[in-house]
Amino acid sequence: MKKYKATAVLNLCLIALVTLLPVACKKEKVQEVPLGKVVRGTFYIDIYEEGEIEAIRSTNASSPSISWRYGNLKITQIVKDGKEVQTGDTLIVFDPSEVKKGVTEAESRLQMSEAELVKLEAQQSSDLEDLKADYEVARISQEISKIKFESAGYEANIKKKEIQLNLEKANIALDRAKEQIDNRIKIQHEELKQKQLSINQDKAQLTEANETLKKLFVISPASGIAIVGKNWSTGNKIQVGEQCWPGTPLILLPDLSALKATVKVNEVDISKITKGLKVEIKPDAFSNSKFTGTVTSVANLAINKDNKSKVKVFPVEIYITGTDEKLLPGLTVSCRIIVGSVKNAMYVPLDAVHSEGDVSYVYKKTPKGFEKTIVGISASNADFVVITKGLDVQDKLALADPFKKEEKKKEKTAKAKKS
Repeated sequence: MKKYKATAVLNLCLIALVTLLPVACKKEKVQEVPLGKVVRGTFYIDIYEEGEIEAIRSTNASSPSISWRYGNLKITQIVKDGKEVQTGDTLIVFDPSEVKKGVTEAESRLQMSEAELVKLEAQQSSDLEDLKADYEVARISQEISKIKFESAGYEANIKKKEIQLNLEKANIALDRAKEQIDNRIKIQHEELKQKQLSINQDKAQLTEANETLKKLFVISPASGIAIVGKNWSTGNKIQVGEQCWPGTPLILLPDLSALKATVKVNEVDISKITKGLKVEIKPDAFSNSKFTGTVTSVANLAINKDNKSKVKVFPVEIYITGTDEKLLPGLTVSCRIIVGSVKNAMYVPLDAVHSEGDVSYVYKKTPKGFEKTIVGISASNADFVVITKGLDVQDKLALADPFKKEEKKKEKTAKAKKS
């Protein structure tokens, strides 16, 4: 009797174990396969692109335009990238050694020219005094000759003729002396004019040198965040020791009250992008923050994606609604451009849909396990796909092939038996 009871209990345990084992296995299998479900609602067709924040309005601090005689512009000091600056703060300092040398040389030339002018004026005054003295001598001589001529009424004709000739000679000498004074005054005027022109040139060069010296200290024209530019040849931020051409933009001072995001859309998707489309914007550095925007500009011409790529892209500008202290120029952002929508659509996660040729199917969860179900699909985005037939709302689907693991186990067992 006891032996029979023991055997019955053992049989019941075996039955229970056999009964519970598939259930346990099924529970374990369900736990291993992630699930998704069919949802009904407005389905958004979107395009994801990465971009960079820029200010719509910005002030550029550029390298100054200076004369070639002062050599190249070499940076000796530059503001720290991202530093907040005020109007009048020094942003960049260029090497002033060549310009200071030019100032010294211009000052020396000016001093020499002014000294030469003083010397010239003194010499001219002396020369003119000599000519005036010669003129006075000629005038007196002419007066004496004139008196002699007037009193020669009783002289012999020969003597009278001689006196007349001496008077004419005196008249010519007087005219000659006066002409020499007039000519000397004209010549001196031109000499002074040329010397003054030379002095003005020296003054202009000195003024230019002093103004150039001031230009080497680039001052902030406005308050804001200083964004250091990049060296076009290296792609790195501009730094101390680099040389640059006159007029090169070096520091960007953005107006943070109006920002935009610029993205590059590939040529396959650009036909879907139009002005006015809504955009969701997430800064990569603050993934929990979300901002909104609107497409404001779509480029008509394609450009290369980068210097090393032949892939063509179209720049698209997105106006960012509102401002936030987290949004700063240069930040990388992920932009979700909503290009369309389907109202009252049924859609499922992309991972739930599989395909073989033109046939799409899912693994629908049933009380007995997972069932392969053929479905119809239409629009899709980066995460979901619209289902047109084959499923109902709230159906649960496997997000991975639930039978793949079993097939691998069978293959592994078959290999073990062969070995």
